[in-house]
Amino acid sequence: MTQTAFDKEKTVQKMFSSIAHYYDLNNSLLSLGLHHSWKKKTLDLLNIAPEHKVLDIGSGTADLSILAAERLGEGGFVIASDLNEPMLSIGKKKIESRALKHVSVALANAEHLPFRDQSFDAILTGFCMRNVSNLDQALSEIYRLLKPGGKMACLDFSTPVFRPFRKIYDFYSFSLLPKIGTWVSRDKTGIYQYLPDSIRKFPNQKTFRKQITNIGFQNANYQNLAGGIVAIHTGTR
Repeated sequence: MTQTAFDKEKTVQKMFSSIAHYYDLNNSLLSLGLHHSWKKKTLDLLNIAPEHKVLDIGSGTADLSILAAERLGEGGFVIASDLNEPMLSIGKKKIESRALKHVSVALANAEHLPFRDQSFDAILTGFCMRNVSNLDQALSEIYRLLKPGGKMACLDFSTPVFRPFRKIYDFYSFSLLPKIGTWVSRDKTGIYQYLPDSIRKFPNQKTFRKQITNIGFQNANYQNLAGGIVAIHTGTR
């Protein structure tokens, strides 16, 4: 890892640690509650079966892991993995409160995951890939860990489809979102300035689909939600 990549990772983790206890609340406020339906749609597109072994990369407070677990039978399991310990701790408490015994947590870096090749039937990730230091490396890890025929689904912010809407969205992202997020979380790290900037730097839908294809995934595709504010990318090994 280069010094620049290390610095980004350290800074990002510090920011997310500072807002861990406000993360779920701000997600609901800043997305107007839409993030719940986005996450359910991600699971719909992943098409997990009751016996599947599922990995949630960058699980944060484990919303996607919990949704996945609810669709599994006793023969399946979910691993919720994240590099941020405070976020993962909150996720673990949510999992335990629901008595989901077929879900475990793992402190792990998305770019260097401690699992064997071809260990999982399905891999999902939500609002994580935008924060990694090396996107190709993180995608390569997903490819490495999937069984042949296994499917991945990546939910993240993207580029609004309609140009006039982009201006409104930019105003919201760069003016309103930082103020609301900072006020609610009392954050002093600048994460709510970082987040909209990270969205702007993330590849748009077509570029990201090409990047996924270049890693080796088949049938790479995406589905826009909320006019392209977010997109779900899928691919099969």
